[in-house]
Amino acid sequence: MNIKAIIFDINGTLVDIRTDEGNEEIYRGLSHFLTFQGIYIHRKELRDEYFGIMAKQRSTSAEAFPEFDTVLLWREFLERRPQACAQLPKDKLRVLPLVLSEMYRGISRHRLQLFPEVENILSDLGRRYKLAILSDAQSAWAEPELRTLGIHGHFKPIIVSGDFGFRKPDPRLFQAALDKLGLGPKEVLFVGDDMYRDVYGAKQLGLKTVYFASRQGDKAVEGVEPDYIIYQFAELPTAIAFLQAQ
Repeated sequence: MNIKAIIFDINGTLVDIRTDEGNEEIYRGLSHFLTFQGIYIHRKELRDEYFGIMAKQRSTSAEAFPEFDTVLLWREFLERRPQACAQLPKDKLRVLPLVLSEMYRGISRHRLQLFPEVENILSDLGRRYKLAILSDAQSAWAEPELRTLGIHGHFKPIIVSGDFGFRKPDPRLFQAALDKLGLGPKEVLFVGDDMYRDVYGAKQLGLKTVYFASRQGDKAVEGVEPDYIIYQFAELPTAIAFLQAQ
């Protein structure tokens, strides 16, 4: 296999992350912040409305694997309050959906760190291969987290499902990554931690796959087999050498 590029999933593959969207402190903090904008809502009402708008985005989608958009979600939340929003400066109102999205993620997060050896291995691989990201995520969350962890600059392109309205294993996401790389599936390796969304999704287009058996992601899907399995990220160079030799 002539590997020219490697596409990575983010969470559970590069990043060891834990969030709790049920944490009441998220909705308490956001409701307190919103009072400074002249928007008064109890934390429980805020939580119910947040998940209600998310559910509506997904249920009204025609996609087989629908994805929500966190910035659009908060924009709709604000649009439901035209009288309060009319009092806000236009510049503030324009950026407020993004600010609310970032606050939500920041408060919900309990752990955010790289798996061991990720930075060293990416630095080495980047000298020999094109590196890209393909993740079920929100750009408002994923890109700041990649920057915080110091690895954002390793990847081009960064493909995030929230920008498309559908999630993996939809083959169009994988094709979008290939198109941006300007390469065919036989030249690209995919590394992920979910047997269905990552391994099955990539194999639909003929990409070779490395499955990282981390603590996250679906571990087994009937009829789906990766081309190589690693149990520590540090094993990835061995996997690449094995597949490169085939």
